[in-house]
Amino acid sequence: MKPVYKAHPWHGIPVGENAPNIVTTFIEIVPSDTIKYEIDKETGYLTIDRPQKYSNIIPALYGFIPQTYCGEGTAEHARANGATNVTHGDGDPLDICVLSSHHIPHGDILLQARPIGGFSFVDKGEADDKIIAVLVGDQIYGKFEDISELPDGIMERLRHYFLTYKNLPGEPQHCEISHDYGVEGAKEVIKQTMIDYRNLIFKPFN
Repeated sequence: MKPVYKAHPWHGIPVGENAPNIVTTFIEIVPSDTIKYEIDKETGYLTIDRPQKYSNIIPALYGFIPQTYCGEGTAEHARANGATNVTHGDGDPLDICVLSSHHIPHGDILLQARPIGGFSFVDKGEADDKIIAVLVGDQIYGKFEDISELPDGIMERLRHYFLTYKNLPGEPQHCEISHDYGVEGAKEVIKQTMIDYRNLIFKPFN
């Protein structure tokens, strides 16, 4: 009998044949979580990053796109599109928020998402883009094709979360959103992070 192994969520799961139009997404955190989970890069298991000390609760499903990487190409892409103070990529897979009308009670799951835009997010000089997507087949959010169609309140909640989720009271602000982009911009970022991932894996010493 052949041994069976759990695929590593970052390296062992394909991004999907229809990427960047539809992307496989690994969900780490759901809106009901009061603890921030992150994938452990070595083992592929979820690990506790930190408890949420304040009332910042992620307003959407949150995770990453497998076989992507925010490297130098992603940083250069951000600079070329107007992001300032970017020195390098954040060295992680590409983050993604997935809007859904359904209650999904826990993370550590895979789903199919359709990107509709994103934020050019800069954290202490690191390019750390946040893709915004909708759950494929969702009866409410599935009608949106671009973030320009979303209600203002949804965008404001997402912006507020990312601009404040790492800050402690009295500390200086070190995160910024350089600019928003729509569906075509999201596809460009995804494609660049897929290129950065291939360079990471196949050209690690170049």
